[in-house]
Amino acid sequence: MPDQGEDRPTDLVAAVTAVLPGARADLERLVRIPSIWADPAHADDTRRSAEAVAALAQDAGGNDVRIVAVEGGAPAVIAHWPAPPGAPTVLLYAHHDVQPTGGDDLWTSPPFEPTERGGRLYGRGAADDKAGVMTHLAVLRAYRGRPPVGVTLFVEGEEESGSPTLTALLQEYRDALACDVIVIADSANPAVDVPGLTTSLRGLVDVTIEVAMLERQAHSGVFGGPVGDALTVLCRTLATLHDEHGDVAVPGLVTGTTDAPDPDEATYRGDAGLLPGVELIGTGSVNERSWLKPAVAVLGIDAPRTDQVANVLLPRARAVVSMRLAPGDDAAKAERALAEHLESHVPWGAQVTVTPGRGVAEPTALDTTGPAYDAARRAFSAAYGTAVVESGLGGSIPFIAEFARTFPGAAVLVTGVGDPASRWHGIDESLHLKMFGLGVHAEALLLAELAPAPRTA
Repeated sequence: MPDQGEDRPTDLVAAVTAVLPGARADLERLVRIPSIWADPAHADDTRRSAEAVAALAQDAGGNDVRIVAVEGGAPAVIAHWPAPPGAPTVLLYAHHDVQPTGGDDLWTSPPFEPTERGGRLYGRGAADDKAGVMTHLAVLRAYRGRPPVGVTLFVEGEEESGSPTLTALLQEYRDALACDVIVIADSANPAVDVPGLTTSLRGLVDVTIEVAMLERQAHSGVFGGPVGDALTVLCRTLATLHDEHGDVAVPGLVTGTTDAPDPDEATYRGDAGLLPGVELIGTGSVNERSWLKPAVAVLGIDAPRTDQVANVLLPRARAVVSMRLAPGDDAAKAERALAEHLESHVPWGAQVTVTPGRGVAEPTALDTTGPAYDAARRAFSAAYGTAVVESGLGGSIPFIAEFARTFPGAAVLVTGVGDPASRWHGIDESLHLKMFGLGVHAEALLLAELAPAPRTA
């Protein structure tokens, strides 16, 4: 790397290596903050997390570091490193909120006590996405707060809730977030030692369905038979969401195809945690089912606990249904299709109410041409020592479509801070520490590649 000023390192590898221990220590401090914005009980924790990120940005040389929010929204952090003359501005995105734990007692080690095992750091948010936050900050530390391009750090606080106030936030802070290139550290690599660029993402909608059969509970012996119960009605309705092959049965949804080679099935099953003998559902290749076809999951049902049941017919039952959407689909249209399907499949004349959820994410297909992508391919290949794999992702990042609409001229690069074994959103989430270092090196090289070439006499 050419010398870019007396305060900037000439040996980027050495500079990255030097900052990694401190970056890991700060990552552990962030993981200890249970920033579950989706749970109102953790609202103060999420604010504390934003304050911690803001302090780290300040320490890394950020200017005009602010904690911002719109009405009803989570705290986000914006910080700036001004562009040298003639250099572009790169927006580095991550989010500091995390998913609920899914049950603390199910974790091998406490979810908010970062623990290293086998070269991996375990803890909620260790990969998704506090590793993304610290990747950006480690890069800025490696450049001693004077990167070769302008940098805007944007760390959101409600991505795991579907970014419901992001549109309003972008409108209010449009000028502060203006940029030429967007780097989103919130995806995954295909393997620990193989860099990935995500080129498409599925969208996301969810609804709550409530069915009602009775004015009140009824004795199951006296009335059972002629009178049905709401939980059975709900189960029968939810069962119509898939056909006999396991494909989504909601009509009118977009699907796609790909020639990308499938992952090894045994490895894929192991990464997913499938039990022996459990079949994969749906048709088409695994990559098509994961990236380019819709998927439906029932996320939760309101029902009595099995150790608290009584012999009564339940008058009402409720469930949350989540649906992933293929690139090219429209979230509002797909949400209506899901609601109409549920409403039309409720049996026995039960009353039904379907309510849209909070989280909506449009599916995205990215344009992978142009100098920013060429720079990313060079930087990531150099850091990892192997070619970049470009692929789709079954997950959703609401931020991408929103930012693309707000800044249509900015190139969007979606990079990885996780790998297939990271168990994002699941029990025992983890970050591979070697890959974390490679990711920091790759992003540092990317900023160097995006800088204008030095003029020669």
